[in-house]
Formats: sequence, C-alpha cells, structure tokens
Amino acid sequence: MAARIKKGDKVVVLAGKDKGKTGDVVRVLPADNRVIVRGINISRRHQRQTPSQQAGIVAKEMPVDLSNVAVADPSDGKPTKVGFRFNKDGAKERFSRRTGELIDG
Repeated sequence: MAARIKKGDKVVVLAGKDKGKTGDVVRVLPADNRVIVRGINISRRHQRQTPSQQAGIVAKEMPVDLSNVAVADPSDGKPTKVGFRFNKDGAKERFSRRTGELIDG
C-alpha cells in the first residue's frame, strides 16, 4: 500500500478532523502505515530550548494513517485510486483509476 503513495504526492484526507483538505506528502512511514502531510493533523507541542532553537509552543504535523488519505486526481483534485501499468518502453508508471491520467511524483 505504501508504494501507491509517495513523498511529494498531493493527497486528500478522507476521514478525521481535517476531512476534505488537501496537502503534499512530506514523509512516508511504511513500517507504521502512516504518512505526514503538510498542513494536516497539526498538533501543538512544547519545545525545549536548544542551542539552535528557541523554547516555546511549536505547531507540528503529526502522522495520518494511510487508510485515511487518497491520492488527488491530477485533473480535478478529487480522490482516486492508484493503478500501475507499463508504458511502451517497458517502464512501470502510476495512473489515476478515475480518469486514466498519469500521476507524476
């Protein structure tokens, strides 16, 4: 499942407090079946002071379960399933199952 969503993909949140929002995948955690999405599932954490960072309350993106996100269709931004196929050169490519368009990423 983790191979279907990659770093840099634009995804739509399907469930939870941020349902309907879109964002870019910052990091994929395949061992935990989770992803970190920019601007989604923001939590406020108390940060201890370090030599390079000031102390205070910091907004941090927390992981979201893979089952709660779907890749956004390149044409209209709606959630879609990801399919795989081989092009004429024999290279594997990802495509949107809704429209058949290629997913870059």
